[in-house]
Amino acid sequence: MTNENMTKINTDPKIIEEVLTRGVDTVYPTKGALKKEMLSGKQLKLYLGVDPSGPKIHIGHTVPLRKLRAFQKLGHKVILLIGSFTATIGDPTDKMAMRKPLTKEQVLENMKEYKSYVSHILDFDDPKNPVEFLFNGDWLAKLIFADVIALSSHFTVQRMLERDMFEKRMREGKPVHLHEFFYPLMQAYDSVHLNVDLEIGGTDQTFNMLAGRTLMKTLKNKEKYVLSVSLITDSRGVKIGKTEENMIDIPGKPQELYGQIMSLTDDTLISVFTSCTDVPLEEISHLENDLKQEKVNPRDIKMRLAREIICLYHSENDAQKAEETFVRVIQNKETPTDMEEVHIKKDHVNAIELFMLSGLVESKSEAKRLIAQKGIKVNEEIVESETQEFTISKEGLILKKGKRHFVRVKRD
Repeated sequence: MTNENMTKINTDPKIIEEVLTRGVDTVYPTKGALKKEMLSGKQLKLYLGVDPSGPKIHIGHTVPLRKLRAFQKLGHKVILLIGSFTATIGDPTDKMAMRKPLTKEQVLENMKEYKSYVSHILDFDDPKNPVEFLFNGDWLAKLIFADVIALSSHFTVQRMLERDMFEKRMREGKPVHLHEFFYPLMQAYDSVHLNVDLEIGGTDQTFNMLAGRTLMKTLKNKEKYVLSVSLITDSRGVKIGKTEENMIDIPGKPQELYGQIMSLTDDTLISVFTSCTDVPLEEISHLENDLKQEKVNPRDIKMRLAREIICLYHSENDAQKAEETFVRVIQNKETPTDMEEVHIKKDHVNAIELFMLSGLVESKSEAKRLIAQKGIKVNEEIVESETQEFTISKEGLILKKGKRHFVRVKRD
């Protein structure tokens, strides 16, 4: 069966089974029901809502995006929805305090380069079946107060308080702000406005996605499927992402990306292979068995994973160079020969100024924190004080942050 644009729907049972299994946590109401729809040849309309809290994407973001791409490849109609309006409320999901809302200006600034990053995964230019790029502010901002009251009448306070973080906050005497209840309500209305068949998101969005399923049944008498993908977490169960300060930055330099992946704990490797690469599941199963039986060094598996991910978002040549740099700098503890070089006009600077001018840090507070943690070296000497003075020569100074970040600073 085809849609009006003659997009052919792929109904291969084997491919559909993998799409509904690989990296998937739960399908609502059931996996079987959604599979039946997909096997029928009907073109499904589905979306992923994205929080525009930052301009870049990290490895956790790629999981639902890659699932969206899998549906696009099957011929289904895909929408990437930017939460330009809901971001001004602040998503309380899994947060033990109210998330700071964004301004409209912050949302627009964050989205300037976002689409170009995401285009490494989604095809916005497919002549037959392009991904739509929408902003929920286009309709949510037009609702009047009477509309919001009408929508809120379909949910109870008891239902909203089922969210674990609200219950815990109240138990601990922390505030739960009334406007935080409106976030799932607004996200639910997105589903109704778009009239979708399916929503995809992380398990941390399950409550919000199911709210949309409820509202769809109430207002349109229509089934909306929900597919939640597993979150990428570290060994402590902490989500890998920006808020948790353990982000693996996909658009970053290949050398940095390689090092970040090598820093993953061993027990995260199989889930990252499964959700974030195109390596066949059968091969991943063999890797998992080899790890369990200690037939292979986890370091070698990480190196394979780093190559796979860099090839996806950069190139095979970048992956090879990043690996060579990692082996030379980290394993053999050599100074890289191709480090970034920064020229400054001053002859004498203090530590904070040096780190800021070099671009090694993004803020004075970061520089102060790293100095306190003895996390920065200049010419292999640990910087002990914020006021320490340095003379910039033509030969330059080599700055090192952590194990992987090098910058050579020379006088202009």
